[in-house]
Amino acid sequence: MRAAYRNHPLWLAFALHRLSGLGLALFLPAHFYVLGLALHQPQQLDGFLAFGAHPMVKLAEFGLVFLLAVHMFGGLRLLALEFLSITARQKTLIAVAISAAFALACLFLLRAFSI
Repeated sequence: MRAAYRNHPLWLAFALHRLSGLGLALFLPAHFYVLGLALHQPQQLDGFLAFGAHPMVKLAEFGLVFLLAVHMFGGLRLLALEFLSITARQKTLIAVAISAAFALACLFLLRAFSI
């Protein structure tokens, strides 16, 4: 049985913020590995960068940019909740910010596939 608090829109915002943070945390070791390749094994880095041209990798990059944008805007939402009293207008602005995160990620995806 689903808990009643999970029907509240702010619970979804909390869940998105938590999941995006988890996704970014899982990405970091791979990112550090690639940075290590750049420093110590440039030939392997070239192969990895060629792999980055694959459409599925570009789709994954879209997901990463979306997670980053959602996490950033979710953090700003939390700061607003801590330091501001939220009005209906501010709730609308929060929804606009989440939409902006998705739009930024979509623009990144379109740019990635057009090159």
